[in-house]
Order: sequence, then structure tokens, then C-alpha cells
Amino acid sequence: MSDLAASTDLAAPVFVRRELVPERAAPVKTTGFVGFLRTRLFNSPTNILITIASALLLWFTVIPSVKFLLIDAVWSGKDRTACLAENAGHAVGACWPYIQAKFTQFIYGFYPEQERWRVNLTFIMAAILLLPLLVPRLPAKGLNAGLFFVAFPIVAYFLLHGGGIKGFGVTWTADFLSGFVSSIGDAGHKLAELGAAKTVVGPLLVLLGKFIVFLSTVVSFVLWPLTWLRDQVQAAGNPVWADFAATAAVISIALFVLNGGFRTGWRALIVSLAIFAGIGIVIAVMGLDRGGLPVVDTRLWGGLLVTLVVSVTGIVASMPIGIALALGRRSTIPLIRTFSVAFIEFWRGVPLITVLFFATYMLPLFLPAGFTVDGLVRALIGIALFAGAYQAEVIRGGLQAIPRGQGEAASALGLSYWKTTGLIVMPQALRHVIPGLVNSFIALFKDTSLVSIVALFDLLGSLRASFADPNWATPTTLFTGFAFTGIVYFVFCFGMSRYSLFVERRLNAHRRN
Repeated sequence: MSDLAASTDLAAPVFVRRELVPERAAPVKTTGFVGFLRTRLFNSPTNILITIASALLLWFTVIPSVKFLLIDAVWSGKDRTACLAENAGHAVGACWPYIQAKFTQFIYGFYPEQERWRVNLTFIMAAILLLPLLVPRLPAKGLNAGLFFVAFPIVAYFLLHGGGIKGFGVTWTADFLSGFVSSIGDAGHKLAELGAAKTVVGPLLVLLGKFIVFLSTVVSFVLWPLTWLRDQVQAAGNPVWADFAATAAVISIALFVLNGGFRTGWRALIVSLAIFAGIGIVIAVMGLDRGGLPVVDTRLWGGLLVTLVVSVTGIVASMPIGIALALGRRSTIPLIRTFSVAFIEFWRGVPLITVLFFATYMLPLFLPAGFTVDGLVRALIGIALFAGAYQAEVIRGGLQAIPRGQGEAASALGLSYWKTTGLIVMPQALRHVIPGLVNSFIALFKDTSLVSIVALFDLLGSLRASFADPNWATPTTLFTGFAFTGIVYFVFCFGMSRYSLFVERRLNAHRRN
């Protein structure tokens, strides 16, 4: 204990310290690598156990993977002999010469080699149009979005598939409607013939069949102006351009009248004519009126090309479907609400494999006579409807998160339902559900591998087809191929995840303190 001296003088201090205070221990370091280890990994017995278990897990998974992919891998060779242990002189890991030899098959599938420039051009156009959409500061987002979501799919189809156009809006619409009506009339005739052979319910079936035939006849008379215009277009010297001109005239005049006519419809008329002028330039440049590029059947498509086509089409097409179904499920009109609920529950209750089989093999049975749909297009329709049902529930969750006062305030300002939904409610709802939407997009991108079941060779399908080549049959070929495709899928999915985080932070920046 320190020596203390007492004094009788009241003005003097009572205690005087004659020894220095002992030094305190140095503070625990909380910065740098050592501080990170001390405060985050080894600050409690529980965290110590978790850290040790995680380190062991990484040791037994990451280290063997790096060793297989990089250290013990074979990087050069012309055939399977380069990836055999007796020739390499050590335990062989990944056989990267196999990936180099099959790389074009993984990207293009069985697309003809002399026509692969069309695929490359499509990829370049997609990148040029997509990158400006992803950068927030770049201008002209509306024009760019219109080019990417409307013009690009049409141009990409004629680039990848080839061929020309034999008709435009008038011809296609007339052929489809007339074929549909004629198929209904044929069904009525068959139903009447079936009723004539029955004794109990025969008269009722005959009456129903005759009513269907009468109904199809009435509809065919209603469609007569359209079919007459189609016949006149086909009789012209150049039916493609005649059909194009007729379609442009009909749509432009309709938009002009619907938007106010001579009073306020000029802008709609000018925009419509400008769009059709751009379409005409594309038709002329690509030679679609003269047959276009050589046709490449979709059964020859494969690899990453099919994966991107299916996933991007499914993601883009499922969003408007999901928004429409989510709004329909919240509608106050019973018919719309019941239809939306039934649609969502049906597609959510059916496996995607069943959807693909139905779209590929059963959908043609329900189409009008003489009307065919490509196998890839049928799969795209099934995937879009399937994904749209899931997107609807995600978007509905965002709509329920919006306070009712938002819509009431918009109504008080005199805004219509569609303006309230499009300008106030829906933007906030979509911002709330960005993680859920991107999660669905990532799941859809990976689920595209199921299309190989219906004879469409995506990236994984092309990989499985490459395993049949005996020139690259080695013990590590299988693992190398799946490692390569796994890396490709991870790059795309991780990219979507990181970009969604960027968008989420940017849209929620106003909430930060």
C-alpha cells in the first residue's frame, strides 16, 4: 500500500502519493488480420468450434477441387491419350483438352459451322443493346428497351432460324382465324355425325353439332372482309410488300382513330408509320422478301445458344404474364379473379417436365388444321406460362406490402386505376420484391436444362452428347465436363445476383440515414 502522510493544516492535501500508478495492460487489438481473427472467429467457444469445422470443410472440398481443376489438370493434348495417367506421369485431374475440342459444340450445338457467324452476330447485338440498359446513367432508356425487347427478338429469330416471310399481319391473321373457324365447323359436322349414330342422346348431339356449324358459318361471314383483303394481297405482284403496306395502313388508321382522329391522333399515326418504316428497312436489308438466310432447323440448335434463348425468353415473357396475373388475382371482378387464381394454381401444381411434354407433344393437337408451331417455340410458350405463374405470386407479395393509402391518395388526385397502378403502386411493389424476382430468374435459368428431355440440346444436353465420343473417353472426362458447365452456370447466376444487389441498393438509397 502507498505511503500516505497526514497533515493538520486544513489547506494542505490530505493524501500525497509517493509511488507511480502501475501501468495498465495494452488494449486488445481489434483491427487488421489478427483483430479479425480475435473478434470474429475466436471470440467465444461456439465460434471457435464453428471456425474449426468450417476450416475442415474447406480443406476437404476446396483444396481437392483446386487440385483437380488446376494442379493435376492436363492442359494440352489432341486426344484421350493425353489425359491418361500412364502418359501424363501423375494422377490426372481435369482434362481441359477435351473442353477445347468440344467448346464449339458447347456453344453452338450442331449449328452448321459455315452459318455460326449468325449466332455470333446475335450475341454481339444482344450485348450492345443490353449493356446500356444495365448502366443507369446512360440516356434513351425507352428507345433502348424498345429495341431490345421488341425489335431484337424478331431480328434474332430471322438471323438464327433463317428463311423469309411469305405474309405479314393481314395474311397471318386471316389464315389463323379462318383455319380456326373451319376447324370448329369440322368439329360440328363430326359431332352431328356421331349423334346420328346414337339412339339415346343422338338428337341432342345432332342439334348441338348443327348449332356449332351455324355459328362457324356466321363467324366466317364476319371474317369475309379480312379474307377478301388477304386474297387481294396474295394476288398482287409482290405479296410480301402488298401485305406489309395493307397491315401498316390498317394498324396506323386504327391507332389514328382510337387516339382522337384529326384532333389528337397525329402523334400516334406518325409513331406507327415510323415503326413500320423501320420494319420495312429490316425486311429489305435482310432480304426477307426474297427468302432470307438459309434455314437452320431448331433441332440443330444446342449448347449455350439454346440455354440463353430459353432462359432469356422465359424471363422476359414471364414478367408481363406475372404482373397481369397478380393484378387479376387482386381484381374486384369475380370472373377475372377466379380465372387468375385457377391459372396460377394449375401451373404451380404441375411439374415443369409435364409442361414441356404437354407443350411439345399435345399442344399440336389443339391447334387449327394446317397451323404448326416449331418445337422450340412450343417449349418457350410452356416455360413462359409456367414461370409467369410463379412470378405472379412474388409480385402479389409486393403489391400487398403497399399501404392502401397510396391508392387512396392517387384516387383523390383524380388518377385512374391504370395510372395509379403503373405510376405509383407497381414501381414500389417491384422494388420490394427484387430479391424474390431475381431468385426466380436464377431458378429458371438453371431449370432450362430440363428441355433436353424433349429433344432440345441445351448446354447440359450438348455436354451429355459429347460423352459419346470415344476419342475423349477417359476416367476424368465426365467430371471435367460437369465442372466446366457448373462454372458457366455459376458465372451467369452470380452475375444476376450481384447486379440485383446493385439495383436494390440504388433504389433503396433514399432510406439510408
